[in-house]
Amino acid sequence: MDKFTKLTGIAAPMPLLNIDTDMIIPKNFLKTIKRSGLGVNLFDEMRYNLDGSEIESFVLNQPAYRKAEIIVAGDNFGCGSSREHAPWALLDFGIRCVISTSFADIFFNNCFKNGILPIVMPKDVVDALMKDAENGANARLTVDLEEQTVTAPDGTAYPFEVDAFKKHCLLNGLDDIGLTLEKAASIDAYEAKLAQSQPWA
Repeated sequence: MDKFTKLTGIAAPMPLLNIDTDMIIPKNFLKTIKRSGLGVNLFDEMRYNLDGSEIESFVLNQPAYRKAEIIVAGDNFGCGSSREHAPWALLDFGIRCVISTSFADIFFNNCFKNGILPIVMPKDVVDALMKDAENGANARLTVDLEEQTVTAPDGTAYPFEVDAFKKHCLLNGLDDIGLTLEKAASIDAYEAKLAQSQPWA
């Protein structure tokens, strides 16, 4: 997966509470096992009318936010079912970071495994960043994973906490397969030793 080091991008405000995974990617799009192609259906029922036309009022349909890379969200983002398609859809759209006061646990962990940084911040900070995000294309936040800061357009830097292991994985672009491949030499050595000591295995 792609590394996450430092991101400066447009932030889209989504103050709605309890945005669940079915809202992020509705169940009828879960038939695929591909990680690509889901971005067009991200927030499908919120983005499109029944005839397929765009709902102009939805934030990601507005010109200023069509290329958003960050979402500033309401409380309890990613609740509901555990579908990994939710972070796949976000990533395929171009979202690399979601900032909220809280996340559902499974969604939170799935984000890290797919190259998305979910950041938990206090309500007053999220409220301030939400206000910044409402300024449209001028709402560019800088997320620095190494320094663990989110910098607002006015230069205010807000610190955030992140698990050291998850941080290491994102900085180095390591998903579960990548972590295993880091041990490839040790695995090969073990297999060679096993083949000698237990050739019947």
